[in-house]
Amino acid sequence: MANKGPSYGLSREVQGKIDKKYDPELEERLVQWIMAQCGSGVGHPEAGKTGFQAWLKDGCVLAELINSLYPSDKPIKKIQSSSMAFKQMEQVSQFLGAAERYGVTKTDMFQTVDLWEGKDLAAVQRTLAALGSLAVTKDDGTYRGDPNWFHKKAQENRRDFTEDQLKEGKNVIGLQMGSNKGASQAGMTGYGRPRQIHN
Repeated sequence: MANKGPSYGLSREVQGKIDKKYDPELEERLVQWIMAQCGSGVGHPEAGKTGFQAWLKDGCVLAELINSLYPSDKPIKKIQSSSMAFKQMEQVSQFLGAAERYGVTKTDMFQTVDLWEGKDLAAVQRTLAALGSLAVTKDDGTYRGDPNWFHKKAQENRRDFTEDQLKEGKNVIGLQMGSNKGASQAGMTGYGRPRQIHN
């Protein structure tokens, strides 16, 4: 990977808008959750975007996190720290694949370069927040930490009706169709005349 110099013009504007989406409060909550979920072995990052990126960049912390959400049969078998860029990016990609299998939607996923090059750390935050929400929602005993850190996702509330109930429902006229009860033109005045107001 070649180092890129500073951006100018439209590129700089776009990157500035992306950088503004980064939430320091969410970073703090995510760090607390990852440390509660994985234990103190994952360490603690320096405060700020660059510290957060450096902490997650090699993929080891992310791999530990996704493995901790599975009670058995861990998705990432081999977690190893490496200084080689392609090994680090491969480990981040393994995390993304495992997170998708866990239930994180594609629209909530970040791209490997978003984290590795620091292009969009807000997307990384979105993915981790979505993962936390799923873990709280599943409530399978693997989530550790304060359940109020993440909101629960809506769950399906399926209802099954018998054929008789469905047929009976066709006979009911819903209020959306309108009603003629109580409707009359009594008391209406002709168009263009002032409305009479009495005390």
